[in-house]
Amino acid sequence: MSNDPLFQPLKVGAIELSHRVVMAPLTRMRAAQPGDIPNALNAEYYGQRASKGGLLITEATDITAQAHGYPLVPGIYTPAQIEGWRAVTNAVHAKGGFIFTQLWHVGRISHSSMQPHGALPVAPSAVPASGTHMTAAFETVPFETPRALEIHELADIVADFAQAAENARIAGFDGVEVHGANGYLLDQFLRTGSNKRSDRYGGSIENRARLLLEVVDAVIESIGANRVGVRLSPWGSFNDMHDDDGSLLWEFVISELDKRDIAYLHVIEPRSDFTSDSAPLDASAPDAAASFKALFRGAFISAGGYLPDTARATVGEGKADAIAFGRPFISNPDLPERIRLGAELTPHDRSTFYGGGREGYTDYPTMHQAVEA
Repeated sequence: MSNDPLFQPLKVGAIELSHRVVMAPLTRMRAAQPGDIPNALNAEYYGQRASKGGLLITEATDITAQAHGYPLVPGIYTPAQIEGWRAVTNAVHAKGGFIFTQLWHVGRISHSSMQPHGALPVAPSAVPASGTHMTAAFETVPFETPRALEIHELADIVADFAQAAENARIAGFDGVEVHGANGYLLDQFLRTGSNKRSDRYGGSIENRARLLLEVVDAVIESIGANRVGVRLSPWGSFNDMHDDDGSLLWEFVISELDKRDIAYLHVIEPRSDFTSDSAPLDASAPDAAASFKALFRGAFISAGGYLPDTARATVGEGKADAIAFGRPFISNPDLPERIRLGAELTPHDRSTFYGGGREGYTDYPTMHQAVEA
């Protein structure tokens, strides 16, 4: 057996991986319309990136119509969407791979043009994100001031996450990842910059973490702890996020997640700017993996600006159990094999990331296809 740290088996809850190169969630905006339905092109895309014993995590997936915040992203709350995802999971399982879906509610990172009946986006508090967002027609507009959720609505959102997890099970997924990162709804509740509530969901760290933990508990009840992962972005600033509590918030949340025996924790390193290909990694940013892995006994996945050599070093040093790659997986469908062999990686084309068809999606060749061409 290879002594490469990235190519050792790893137990992740109910599944056992044969290697530790994970595909990170990547929004690609290619769901079929109307209905935001996964389609045959999506099945081809995920199937291309599947490998025996490897883990793929899907693009962020709306749990309800209210959760929707970007055009052309898929949902998992209608029968047609569930059926569309079944073709995706079948394609991945046919190659011996595993696939989790990332469950998403965007909260304030939406626009009324994408909300049911043109309603305002919802959030912990009526605090808009700074900057601009897109409408359903891809127009760029300032963020709207969201509507603060009433306390009685939060139980419905918890139930929506649990139902989405059950829908994922029906669709054939091996598990789900609860999206608690990158400035979306659950992260908005966690942070003081976006959560100004004075009820039991605001104020103290324990109160601000309440919704995330209630969601995780409900999802566990739905499909089992060994099929649940959670993604967090400690110290991340994407979508105008900030917090007054520093490490204390993340230490509390991760310690609570550890008590629940979930399959994995997926942490984004704050050093990386995933909106840019030219911005250097921020060497002064905190090291999330080094800070938090000791607090969590399940599988610990780290993401953010990794190259094959830095990924090997991180796993080899025990700072993480697996590494999630994003952009390299877009342009290298056979990324684990290329990393294993030390092969050159194909560069990606950012202009084809969002929307469109096959170009920049399913037309990147594998190593073998490139040789044959």
